[in-house]
Amino acid sequence: MADECFEHPRLASIYDLLDPDRTDLDAYVEIATERGARRVLDIGCGTGVFALLLAERGIDVVGVDPAGASLDVARSKPGGERVRWIRGDATDLPDLGADLATMTGNVAQELTDPQTWQNTLRGAHAALRPGGLLVFETRDPSRRAWEDWNRETSHRVTGIAGVGAVESWVQVTKMDWPLISFRWTYVFASDGQVLTSDSTLRFRDRTEIQHDLAAHGYVLEDVRDAPDRPGKEFVFVARRV
Repeated sequence: MADECFEHPRLASIYDLLDPDRTDLDAYVEIATERGARRVLDIGCGTGVFALLLAERGIDVVGVDPAGASLDVARSKPGGERVRWIRGDATDLPDLGADLATMTGNVAQELTDPQTWQNTLRGAHAALRPGGLLVFETRDPSRRAWEDWNRETSHRVTGIAGVGAVESWVQVTKMDWPLISFRWTYVFASDGQVLTSDSTLRFRDRTEIQHDLAAHGYVLEDVRDAPDRPGKEFVFVARRV
């Protein structure tokens, strides 16, 4: 099940506008470029920002996501016809022989169920050609990111053309380690509608992830820093054996 911020049409339509800074994708574009990737699988592609960045560079991209509303937004963007969009997850894929598979943003941590996580690693492995790379990021648990997930630090009002002002903030709702749950609240000034989106992230340490990768046929090539959150996240670069 996708979170409401991805599945609700009104929220999906403004998702990119509420978080326009996507410098977090720079590391992934760099890896795709340096490895000469010609076909990329974008797992949890959402509204398609990363998939379209690659498609603009002439890369064959397949974007997969369970949220229909987000995929509708992705398809409607300029260049949306260049990407093959699939509603589903990493277990719903044709034979791709991809050079690179990615999980950007929170995608890896949103796979909170252990079996779903294992299935995703297995599905990505099957979609990659031998020697292909799986690249994803996850927050370093020791940095305790959730301590900033509160109204005081997150509250903002965003003016959106054609929509009006949208007030938003996040609050932690439950801590059941290694799961942290939180709720985003959105208030639309134009009509007073209040929408909420509940999410849960799973925090995995570096050792756990290395073990899971090895168990599913990957060799860990590198663990990089995230350019948008230096010292706070791991970017894993794993090669399919």
